[in-house]
Amino acid sequence: MRRIGLAVVLAISLVLAPLAAEAQPTLKMALVGVLDPGRPPLGLLEAFRQRLSERGYVEGRNLKIEWRFAEGRNERLPQLATELVRLKVDAIFAINTQAAQAAKSASGTIPIVIARVADPVRSGLVVSLAHPDRNVTGLSSMTDELSAKRLQLLKEALPKATRVAVIWNSRNPGVALVVESMEAASSQFGLKLQVLPPRSGNDLPVVFEAISNGRVDAVFVVDDVLITTHKQQILDWATKNRLPVVSQYRELTEAGALIAYGPSIGEMYRRAAYFVDKILEGAKPADLPIEQPTKFELVVKLKSAKALGLTIPPSVLGRADQVIE
Repeated sequence: MRRIGLAVVLAISLVLAPLAAEAQPTLKMALVGVLDPGRPPLGLLEAFRQRLSERGYVEGRNLKIEWRFAEGRNERLPQLATELVRLKVDAIFAINTQAAQAAKSASGTIPIVIARVADPVRSGLVVSLAHPDRNVTGLSSMTDELSAKRLQLLKEALPKATRVAVIWNSRNPGVALVVESMEAASSQFGLKLQVLPPRSGNDLPVVFEAISNGRVDAVFVVDDVLITTHKQQILDWATKNRLPVVSQYRELTEAGALIAYGPSIGEMYRRAAYFVDKILEGAKPADLPIEQPTKFELVVKLKSAKALGLTIPPSVLGRADQVIE
């Protein structure tokens, strides 16, 4: 009798097992490509990964991220973008103007989320911020407003400054827009800009010589992958020549620059994860207005000021989000 009962139980189990297996939902693996002009390790990009995790994505379970780094060679971005398109990723997170343009050229249908793009409209990525009307959305960096604010802070911190050298990567169209905005705003602060656009690290000695001959009072470094790669060379030269360095992002100030003012990169990357999540849930990029940063950081490094024999006015220190001793 027990054998008959056991046989019945086994038979029922065998019948129900396939049904139970069918009832288990299959988790869809989201495939996200990241196109970065820089190089590993991830650094601040961990904020993007962490935010996706907070929104329920677990790598290896329902998320796979394909990382593509140009290693400081922007000419590689089109090839890397094409690789991501061939993998049929669900979305591409493109960091900076050149990466966004490369992704856009590689696909007119795959959703693209952008960050650290100076002006998506003037860069030809979208029709408007409110209605992108294409497969691109994400975050803009507010070029015009921030350029004026940075020059204002530079003048407040260095009241006697009249001539400022601007080092920027001439191969980056987004950076070109930043410099254009700075030139338009400079006269209202009594500043004359000496614009110096190196195309590679090999051009920096010539740039340094031009700055020395120009007798400038400060150096403004427009940050991008070229500058990041050679930041210590630039900072060491400026320190040796007793020139204060001002930049857009706190990372350069942490490395030795005097002042930085701009959006929080980590916060931008976290917000980009929100856009990627909305797209993976079915939202269309055209229905997601491009946002401008909401969190800005003013960072001052007193050690650099002391090394240069400078006193930062209390009006600047009082507004600083962080003062590095």
